[in-house]
Amino acid sequence: MLVIEGLRRLGFGPFALEVASGECIGIAGPSGAGKSVFLRMIADLDPHDGSVRLDEARCEAMPAPAWRRQVTYLAAESGWWADRVGEHFVDPARARALLPAVGMAADALDWPVTRLSTGERQRLALIRALIQEPRVLLLDEPTSALDPETTAAVEALLGQALARGAGIVLVSHDLAQAARLATRRFRMANGNLQAAQP
Repeated sequence: MLVIEGLRRLGFGPFALEVASGECIGIAGPSGAGKSVFLRMIADLDPHDGSVRLDEARCEAMPAPAWRRQVTYLAAESGWWADRVGEHFVDPARARALLPAVGMAADALDWPVTRLSTGERQRLALIRALIQEPRVLLLDEPTSALDPETTAAVEALLGQALARGAGIVLVSHDLAQAARLATRRFRMANGNLQAAQP
C-alpha cells in the first residue's frame, strides 16, 4: 500500500491518501489546480514536506532511482533522450511483446523518435513504465492524445496491471475514463484534494 501523509509544498496540500494494491484512484480538476504537482511530489521529483511510504519503506530512506522504479511517474509529455525508440527500453523483447496491445506496429522500437506522434509517444512511454513492473503507477493524462479505440486498448492494459496488484493514481480530465477505471475519485481544487461526489 502507498501511504501519503501531510504531503505539501507552498500553495499545495497538505495531502493524505492511501492507495491499496490493485486500486485505481482517479483525480480530476481544472488546469493549474495542482494535480501534476501532487503526482510529482509522490514520485519525489518536486521538493515537498510530509511523507510518502510504500508499505514500510519510506521515500526519503530510499535512493531516488530505486523509489521511482517502484513508484513510477508517467508525465503527460514523456522524455526521450536517444535517437531511436528502442534505446529507451531496458528490455526491448518485453516491450515488443506489448506493442500490439496498444495498437503499435511490431517494428516501432526501430523507429527514430522524431517519427513518433504525440499519441505514439504516450503509448510507448506507458510500455516503458509497465515493463519495469512498478508497484504504483502515477499517470498524468495518459490517453489525452488518443482516439477512443486506442484509449480502450490502453485502459485494458491498465486493467491488467491492476489485476496483477499494481496501484494507480490517475489524473485525467476524462471523467468517463475515471468512472471506468477508478475505485475512488477525487477532485483537486486550489491545491486541495477532496472526495468527488458520487
